Amino acid sequence: MSKNHIEKTSGCFLSHRKKLQTSTMANEAKPCPCDIGDRMDYGGLGQEVQIEHIKAYVVKPSSASDKAIIVIQDIFGWQLPNTRYMADMLAANGYIAVCPDFYVGKEPWSPTHDWSKFQEWLEDKKPTNINKEVDAVLWYLKEQCGAKHIGTVGFCWGGVATHYLALQYPEIRAGVSVYGIVREREDRYDLKSPTLFIFGEKDDVIPLNLVSVLEAKLSEKCTVDYQVKIFLGQTHGFVHRKREDINPTDKPYIEEARTDMLNWLKKYM
Repeated sequence: MSKNHIEKTSGCFLSHRKKLQTSTMANEAKPCPCDIGDRMDYGGLGQEVQIEHIKAYVVKPSSASDKAIIVIQDIFGWQLPNTRYMADMLAANGYIAVCPDFYVGKEPWSPTHDWSKFQEWLEDKKPTNINKEVDAVLWYLKEQCGAKHIGTVGFCWGGVATHYLALQYPEIRAGVSVYGIVREREDRYDLKSPTLFIFGEKDDVIPLNLVSVLEAKLSEKCTVDYQVKIFLGQTHGFVHRKREDINPTDKPYIEEARTDMLNWLKKYM
């Protein structure tokens, strides 16, 4: 496929470059009007562990694996059942999945909080200030779990973090940034690992003009593979905070995005 080829596929706009890139989160500069969506009544198949100074949810596949995914939470925190559901999905596909508490014990955002206080809440929870936690998790995966191939998947706040890690950690083999964009770093298009960016067409947090800028700049400056995909009619949070069983109209898009995530990781890990 040519570098500038854009096609519409299965209800989605797919922009595919020979050069790949990293992802980003909601908006670091403006409040993220995230709707918690369909919160699942889901306990999870893994267990909580202590990794140095942070807690984490860890779930392992049924057979031994040297491939691991760091699952990065949205603003609602590492204990959100929907995020653990995604971690369990990754484990069912052969990956050790670890979802750390990147807020390090600080209170996650709540739907009952006042949005006017969002920036104040975010001040000590920047998705671009997580190196200490990432280093601890990488050590754990390598030394305690035997991981040799490590990737990242992040949602909203975690999408920004995923983009950031793609700029900072060449050892991360692949990333999937789901509705997230880093906006404030000069090197934000200099991805070090293949990254898939997933967006919803009706995302009030990340309007399509920002996605277009991301695509253009990645095409111009990025030297690794990347893919940007926009799902028609979908809103912020659709991949992990919409339940496919009670949203029949959205179900094909939810399932396609999750399949894209798995295929991307399989290709590069």
